[in-house]
Amino acid sequence: MSQETDRLRRYMTQQVEDCCAADVEARIETLRGYQSGVGATLDGDLAALKTLGDETRHRIARLLVTAGEELCVCEITPAVDVSDSATSHALSDLHDAGLVTRRKEGRWRHYEATPRAEALLGALDETRGDGR
Repeated sequence: MSQETDRLRRYMTQQVEDCCAADVEARIETLRGYQSGVGATLDGDLAALKTLGDETRHRIARLLVTAGEELCVCEITPAVDVSDSATSHALSDLHDAGLVTRRKEGRWRHYEATPRAEALLGALDETRGDGR
């Protein structure tokens, strides 16, 4: 038995007196089963979370969610008080992570928060406990 398996066996023995190697193996299989769906969504989930981990991208996503409407990049830049290039780069990252949609109208680009961005920021708000 590996060290991890031995620790699990000791833990299970404390919980259930008649614990044997088959019980430990069955528990390991159950635990591995919990991980079966993780691989398919892991990359997209991590990309979204990493994207929101940057202050500029987080502020832009929060702005778009709060606005509840499509905003032109020319409206976003002064609102978040960063350079045009930083805004454009952040919006591109947010788009690539599936957190904003974009639409080009002539020379203007318009952005809007996706339901995923709304849900992620909403979850942060709910778990913060202060309602902000």
